[in-house]
Amino acid sequence: MATLPISRRGELMPSSPIRKLVPFAEAAKKRGIKVYHLNIGQPDIETPKMALDAVRHSDFKVLEYSHSAGNESYRRKLVEYYKKRGIEVDYTQIIITTGGSEAIIFGFMACLDEGDEVIIPEPFYANYNGFAVEAGVKVVPVTSHIETGFALPAMDAFEKAITPRTKAIVICNPNNPTGYLYSQAELETLRGIIKKHNLYLFADEAYREFCYEGEHFSAMCLQGVDDNIVLMDTISKRYSACGGRIGALVTRNRLLLDTVMKFAQARLSPPGFAQILGEAAVDLPEDYFDETKAEYKARRDLIVARLNAMDGVFCPNPGGAFYVTARLPIADADAFCQWLLESFEYNGQTVMLAPASGFYTTPGLGKNEVRLAYVLNTGDIDKAMDCLAVAIKRYTAQLIK
Repeated sequence: MATLPISRRGELMPSSPIRKLVPFAEAAKKRGIKVYHLNIGQPDIETPKMALDAVRHSDFKVLEYSHSAGNESYRRKLVEYYKKRGIEVDYTQIIITTGGSEAIIFGFMACLDEGDEVIIPEPFYANYNGFAVEAGVKVVPVTSHIETGFALPAMDAFEKAITPRTKAIVICNPNNPTGYLYSQAELETLRGIIKKHNLYLFADEAYREFCYEGEHFSAMCLQGVDDNIVLMDTISKRYSACGGRIGALVTRNRLLLDTVMKFAQARLSPPGFAQILGEAAVDLPEDYFDETKAEYKARRDLIVARLNAMDGVFCPNPGGAFYVTARLPIADADAFCQWLLESFEYNGQTVMLAPASGFYTTPGLGKNEVRLAYVLNTGDIDKAMDCLAVAIKRYTAQLIK
């Protein structure tokens, strides 16, 4: 019998550069090797007990569909949350989504036609590529550079990338995978570009709470471009609730909201229990994030110092999120990261990293870079860096041979 064909879209859909090494990690564990996971942004911070208790103690006889836009009570709570962060919106301008991923997909599907182009500073969150394939749109990269800490590329780079098919710019602030915190001045630069060319600005602000130098400035606070701004948000990182799969699309553009609602209605409703969790989490005390931020900052300071102390390694000091992107003295980070899991161990331990090539679209870029997520405690980060330091020496020595 002939093999049934799959879709062209399925063929084009990229594998996750973050998860593709999982089989090698599983095999290493079966051999008795302890693997320090710095490859994925899964925080080890406990989900707030108050929020979990709201789910545990919920009392209803039927777990019903919610409104397609999400529970009104939750959306009204989010209005309070955003107001405390200087963002003025009405609850009708918020659509609850199944994770931040669905918010991005809804934005792409509602704003972009097949063949349209979206500009994204690279390196960028790898799943943007997948979302673009789903929507049939083309990602056009503008490259940021490790030497400048991955600051926003110059306006000229954006201008050169704009074509008649360009419909939007995507920015993640603070950034995944680099941790770079875009300043208000950089956001104002983007405001000028989207206003001049009448583009959407999709602002992924999943790591808003985790800024260590400087303050977060939301794209929703840009003046005079209300119809152009689409905020994508999530509780995943904020409350260490990645499995809840609750996000939000926020915009003041009424026509866009009405359009996104069609997609929201087609998938019926976002998860019920996680909406209860998210609503309860809004009532956490304002100092809730102080301890978490201090912990992440200590981890960042440690991992950056350890990396920069290694021969041939360079790692900028990022302003936010919980990622760093580092340049290693190797030619092929994909091969190195696989080698770490297949062929290396130090005192029965190894480390799992994410090769940075998967965060770039431009061929050849990121080949000697890796992303590290500092989601482990400082003791484990120290041990993981011990492994990495030995691994780099062994790997480069065997290449010389």
